[in-house]
Amino acid sequence: MYQRFPLRPLGATGLQVTSVCVGGGPLGGMPQNFGYDVPADRAVQTVLRVFDGPFTFLDTSNNYAGGESERRIGQAIAERGGLPDGFVLSTKVDRAPDGTFDGAQVRRSLEQSLRRLGLDRVPLLYLHDPEHIPFEAGVAPGGPVEELVRIRDEGLADHLGVAGGPVDLMRRYVDTGVFEVLLTHNRWTLIDRSAGDLLDHAHAAGVAVVNGAPFGGGILAKGSTRQPKYAYREADDTVLGCVREIERACADHDVPLAAAALQFSLRDPRIAATVVGVSRPERITETAEYATWPVPDALWDRLEQAAAPASRWQW
Repeated sequence: MYQRFPLRPLGATGLQVTSVCVGGGPLGGMPQNFGYDVPADRAVQTVLRVFDGPFTFLDTSNNYAGGESERRIGQAIAERGGLPDGFVLSTKVDRAPDGTFDGAQVRRSLEQSLRRLGLDRVPLLYLHDPEHIPFEAGVAPGGPVEELVRIRDEGLADHLGVAGGPVDLMRRYVDTGVFEVLLTHNRWTLIDRSAGDLLDHAHAAGVAVVNGAPFGGGILAKGSTRQPKYAYREADDTVLGCVREIERACADHDVPLAAAALQFSLRDPRIAATVVGVSRPERITETAEYATWPVPDALWDRLEQAAAPASRWQW
């Protein structure tokens, strides 16, 4: 069993986290995204294994599998007798099933999350996927951002973050000055570099960056044959060709594809933590192995040339 990974500051929040954050999306069972289901008992055992180390950062969301991820994490917290000391848990407020995403919905979302998790507060709370509403609605009086600030001021969340996709929109939310953490996903990987300027901007603003989906939904861990999707959509021939070149380069240097994909994010000084989804207890040790696998400089040089062209990035 690996010892706990070194702690590092999560930007200016005062929180100390490991460079790897365990992603709770798969724990709820999301076969439409990941291509497989996860039984409840296995998910709970996975979270209990997470609590034993080596990582001290766990992320989930109100809408992962309709709240099932939070329910299973909450069961593990209850079985352990509370969230372990020094452990940072983040969750996210989400829009309602009918698409409503106003201040009242933000409040309902948090209340549901706290009930499922069995907690009275969370260390870090994200505004999740704000691309589903206009930016103007997000920051309007009585809107999601204003309600998040109220939630923080009430002590129900210690720190606020924003988690989403489109890089230009995420930059606008960073510029509000409300958020201490930015979570970007599928946009800074071996394939896609569309978040590069966003990472620079957030880092310069003192906003901590958490990078999600370093495996692009699985293709950069399982390979192009087993998982021919990138960012949960069918990958086109150009992207598949790039992944195959990355696979060949890794094989030539005896480095697992997943190790290179994970360390591409971990080695970036702008990124405070990288989110890796897990679905079974043994994945924790496996992830630690990937995070520490020796990767020669010659492979990084080759991988730098294998990214997809900008026209295929998510943006």
